[in-house]
Amino acid sequence: MKEKCLKYETCPMVLVQNLLSGKRKILILWYLNYGTLRFNEIRRNIPDITQKMLTQQLRSLEKDGLIYRNVYPVIPPKVEYGLTRLGKKIIPILKMMHGFGADYLEKNPDIADET
Repeated sequence: MKEKCLKYETCPMVLVQNLLSGKRKILILWYLNYGTLRFNEIRRNIPDITQKMLTQQLRSLEKDGLIYRNVYPVIPPKVEYGLTRLGKKIIPILKMMHGFGADYLEKNPDIADET
């Protein structure tokens, strides 16, 4: 594995970690997997995120090419977010993470109380 990291200037694992690290980025991508959503729909799905933090995370995900932002020229403004082709490629990883988490919680039910 180390040889594969040496092939690039940035280790691919570090790159993915950087793309996904951030307040609720994984959850934002997870919910967008089900289809395009408006800002308030995303916020309703993640109630413990502030408007400012959600805006920052959406901008970061858009800058990294994982999501797109579609602004419709109507009043009031309508903005939708969705996964790009690149963003869709990360969904199998998120599904594996979800499966691992579900299995882990099943085998360690006391952990659910701590999170």
